[in-house]
Amino acid sequence: MAHIPVNHPARTLYRIFAALIGLYILVFGVIGVIQTWGEPLFDRGDHWVLGLRTNLAFALISVIFGAVIIIGTAQRGNLGHFMNLTIGVIFMVTALLMMAVLQTEANFLNFSMSTVIVSMIFGLLVLATGLYDKVGPPAEAARARAYPHRPVSSPAPDRRR
Repeated sequence: MAHIPVNHPARTLYRIFAALIGLYILVFGVIGVIQTWGEPLFDRGDHWVLGLRTNLAFALISVIFGAVIIIGTAQRGNLGHFMNLTIGVIFMVTALLMMAVLQTEANFLNFSMSTVIVSMIFGLLVLATGLYDKVGPPAEAARARAYPHRPVSSPAPDRRR
């Protein structure tokens, strides 16, 4: 079973990174909604906001996800842990799917390659936050720190004597 640290000392730093990502996505979405308001939802126009191409649908989704990330990082319990794990995976899967349809009519969110790269990086950072922000009672944290980390394969003792 994988080991997810409990009450990790850098938990606050990871949550700050995730909150900054959420803030960037929220600001990107709000500016994108303002710039693309009145256009078709899935327009494939040439609107760029904060270095990323967007349309009204992607801007609205960004507002929602930015708010969800900020709410997730503000949670003290394990709800934020599970939210960050889920959102990180969603970002990475979305980036891969949109990269697959980048130069086709199926690119309904108007992604560019820079948007794919930023989505992948944000997904990895939010996923890392989810991996390191698990909260537990002090006894569980002490038990997790005392867990002996051994290499997968250790050399067999030499029994020739």
